[in-house]
Amino acid sequence: MSKNFAITGVGGYVAPRHLKAIKETGNRLIAAVDPNDSVGVLDRHFENVAFFTEFERFDRHLEKLRRKDAGEEAHYLSICSPNHLHDAHVRFALRIGADAICEKPLVLNPWNIDALQELEQESGRTVSTILQLRVHPALIALRDKIAAEKPDGKHEVVLTYITSRGPWYLVSWKGQVERSGGLATNIGIHFFDLLIWLFGPVQQSEVHVAQPTRTAGFMELEKAEVRWFLSIDRGDLPPGLSADGQTTFRSITVDGAEVEFSGGFTDLHTVSYQEILAGRGFGLEDSRPSIQLAHDIRVAAPIGKNDNSHKFLR
Repeated sequence: MSKNFAITGVGGYVAPRHLKAIKETGNRLIAAVDPNDSVGVLDRHFENVAFFTEFERFDRHLEKLRRKDAGEEAHYLSICSPNHLHDAHVRFALRIGADAICEKPLVLNPWNIDALQELEQESGRTVSTILQLRVHPALIALRDKIAAEKPDGKHEVVLTYITSRGPWYLVSWKGQVERSGGLATNIGIHFFDLLIWLFGPVQQSEVHVAQPTRTAGFMELEKAEVRWFLSIDRGDLPPGLSADGQTTFRSITVDGAEVEFSGGFTDLHTVSYQEILAGRGFGLEDSRPSIQLAHDIRVAAPIGKNDNSHKFLR
């Protein structure tokens, strides 16, 4: 049966993936909110969506629908707002009797998860988060392969993610640590979640560099030693890529071999929604390890480069 969805942050970068997923899973969007009114993207997917630029009116509208005839209310709230608002918007979803589907990061601090778990139990609703790399077929196959191995030392893993951003990034909420959580949270958390999911819990973590446009460090997981480098600085792109007009470089190597997962990205949000709607979504506890790691990286004092550093630092 078709479900009613509402969405926050519909004018943002990631919202179109959620709109597509809502549509492709056979559901309908009944309301959307964003302080930015450049939201023509709605018309690509749905008709007659109630749109608000003020959250208070969005709140009043959904509360009114909740009190009308059964079937009019929002069953799900998709949360695509800036990171620092996720916690409040999840709470809002539970208050109006809706299940929450929240973009990464679910929250900025690990203790926020504890409070949401209490509210989840009180409300009887569920909180799901988008960890789309966990539903990528190539990465599921890699995890199965690692799980079947007999332990013989730790894997050597190198994570490199450079995604060029202009000056606007640091001016926007994404460049404000108290709102975005910083680079490790905003652009790194999917990869940190993936690595913990593949190789087990964090045993040790070092931060070597922490700058507004780049951060790097080393972590030891149960089954791997990981050197990582995250940047939004075009100057960090490997030689030749920038000259070719490429603006992004993403690489994960395991024992020197590249993990290929470039294909299949466009449908991962739809797959995530299918899993959530089937009761197999990733919940609060699934998100905790990567949120804890990103928080620890954010508050750590950088120690400078050393023998454990990523090659881009050495």
